[in-house]
Amino acid sequence: MTLSFWRYSHFALAVFSSLFLVLASVTGTLLAVDAIQEKIPSHRVENFEKITLGETLPVLRKTYPEITELSVDHNQFVSLQGIDQKDNDVNAYIDPRTGKIVGTPIKKGAFIQWTTALHRSLFLKETGRFIIGFISFLLVLISISGFALLLNRQRSLRSLFSKIVKENFAQYYHVFLGRLSLIPILIIALSGTYLTLEKFNFFLEKSNSEQKTEKVVTLPISVKNTDASVFKNTLLADVQKIEFPFSDDPEEYYSITLKDREIEVNQISGAIVSETPFPMRTLASNLSLELHTGRTSILWAIILGIASLNILFFIYSGFAMTLKRRASRIKNKYKPEESKFILLVGSENGSTLLFANAIQKQLLAHGEKVFVTELNNYSVYPKATHFIVFSSTHGLGDAPHNAGKFISLVNKTEQQQKIKVSVVGFGSKAYPDFCGFAREIDTVLMNQSWAERILELQTVNDKSAEEFVNWVKLWSAKSGIALSPTPSLYNGVPKGLEKLVVLTKTAISDTEHTFLLTLRSIKNLKFTSGDLLAIYPANDNQERLYSIGSHQGNMQLVVKLHPSGLGSSYLYGVEPGAVIKARIIKNAAFHFPKKASKVALISNGTGIAPFLGMIEQNKKKTETHLYCGFRQATETVLGYENFATEMIQKQQLKSFQVALSREANHNYVMDLIKQDADFFMDLLAQGGVILICGSLAMQKDVEAVLDALCTTKTGKTIFDYKTNGQVLTDCY
Repeated sequence: MTLSFWRYSHFALAVFSSLFLVLASVTGTLLAVDAIQEKIPSHRVENFEKITLGETLPVLRKTYPEITELSVDHNQFVSLQGIDQKDNDVNAYIDPRTGKIVGTPIKKGAFIQWTTALHRSLFLKETGRFIIGFISFLLVLISISGFALLLNRQRSLRSLFSKIVKENFAQYYHVFLGRLSLIPILIIALSGTYLTLEKFNFFLEKSNSEQKTEKVVTLPISVKNTDASVFKNTLLADVQKIEFPFSDDPEEYYSITLKDREIEVNQISGAIVSETPFPMRTLASNLSLELHTGRTSILWAIILGIASLNILFFIYSGFAMTLKRRASRIKNKYKPEESKFILLVGSENGSTLLFANAIQKQLLAHGEKVFVTELNNYSVYPKATHFIVFSSTHGLGDAPHNAGKFISLVNKTEQQQKIKVSVVGFGSKAYPDFCGFAREIDTVLMNQSWAERILELQTVNDKSAEEFVNWVKLWSAKSGIALSPTPSLYNGVPKGLEKLVVLTKTAISDTEHTFLLTLRSIKNLKFTSGDLLAIYPANDNQERLYSIGSHQGNMQLVVKLHPSGLGSSYLYGVEPGAVIKARIIKNAAFHFPKKASKVALISNGTGIAPFLGMIEQNKKKTETHLYCGFRQATETVLGYENFATEMIQKQQLKSFQVALSREANHNYVMDLIKQDADFFMDLLAQGGVILICGSLAMQKDVEAVLDALCTTKTGKTIFDYKTNGQVLTDCY
């Protein structure tokens, strides 16, 4: 089936059932908590699974002169109803090995009873039970359609738990939590549906003759057959209820309800007098009830509670994703038949359309007639002179949901005039089919007689505004229409920024142009050394990124103050105690390696912050060497040396080497690498890792030195080591 079928089915089912699912999820969470609480304190005795009726019944009959009923509930708490030695009525939890009272059954509170009634029937009796059952069935369909979408997104069952490309909070956790809670939610939905069907007698029972079989005692009732005794061979854990005989009359039997049948047992011989197996319907109903309520397992009750909370989150995140798509919907000033510029968009979640809208606005400002439409709406455009195709790729090189018909439409729709064509593909290099559908579009369009390609296919990784600007510049040069080359124009306005408190900030001087800033997250954000801090100094969509290190749970970054620098001036202007807004960008490609024989860290002054954090976090004591280049021996550099000395003593750092470019015996970090050429070649040969952080100029010089050494001594290039993950960079 097509992606659009699953997507629209998933959305329609969710919209129709959302209100009822909210009620069912909230009440389900409360009932899961109650299922957990009723097991605390526990009245279950040790080694309960090994106690037989032959062990416990004589003890109980000796302790209690008269017993009416013995019950074992879903928590394996044993309760007894009867009369004790002092003629007092007893209704209590007991220790089945001794008969000692260990607790008193507590009736469900009014709130839990109210919650249970709301969860089961919405206070509408049978009508409500039917509604809840129907919603459970819809939840089954929602789970199946969600799983189909998840498979399509991750491309295969084998890749189900592979990396998720994070586009936004709602999308990422909708997918992440969806694949974790799919099975529990499906079990909740299926068991709820079954319980409703069973309630309305949907399943036919077998006839009584098929349900009941009787076994007649053949031995004299005065003879006790201990080997065949049910009491000896039946575990208390398999019992649900025992009704005791009223007297010692041999014709009075024990009535025992087991998990799979009911039996009558001769109280003298222990032989089965009659046996009534439960029909499959009853067994399935009991299993469904246990799976749906989590009443038999505290762990399963916890899982059900979390799954119910996840349903609430899915409702929120699903609608958030839908609203995001609607927010980026198409708005046109001109009709297609009168427009010269046709912008064709294929987008899975609306993000690609944001780029198209930005181009549309600029073309309109130039006085051009522009029409934007989805790829599936492709048709004849009689006055078009330019086609610009913006398309993302979904799944295994597939079309996004609004572009599946485009290829067939192009092949059967002939334009009547020559049209200049440019294709821009959006995707993620985390997937092997990077921009696969855009490449297919480009190939198909170039086979059309009316199409005139003015640019080769351009691709954009992870919605990078910088990469998109590369296409903007090329297209502007070809078309003669100047579009803005400013990346910030194509960035979305940031939302949901986190608040960070400024703890400390060092000062700059005539000799020290960098400063160290320490920040603390108010919400205890999770991050690690090597991640990026994105700030928005102009309170708009202009983003500045800084590599951060983790120091005692706080963030540290080293910044060089540029007089006209937007980001550095902003950060230097904040004082301790101030609060700034920013966001953390996970940078997993630049984390300290978990498995490496040796690690070399190379930086200049502005790139040292993540390395300080990595060294501090090196609890496994991986052999680590730090190479840094500074201008002069300032107090800041002295502070780094003191830190390095402390880490060397703790064996979290092996060596610290400094190059000073403005001192009398000046040298550069590249000179340190040449000096230790054998060490670096040995490190790479043994599977070690080199991390480089700082300025792009420094990175270029360092890589040139390493490339020359590698080519001479190993016959490989620096690119080879980058490809296999032994050389990692994070430079700006």
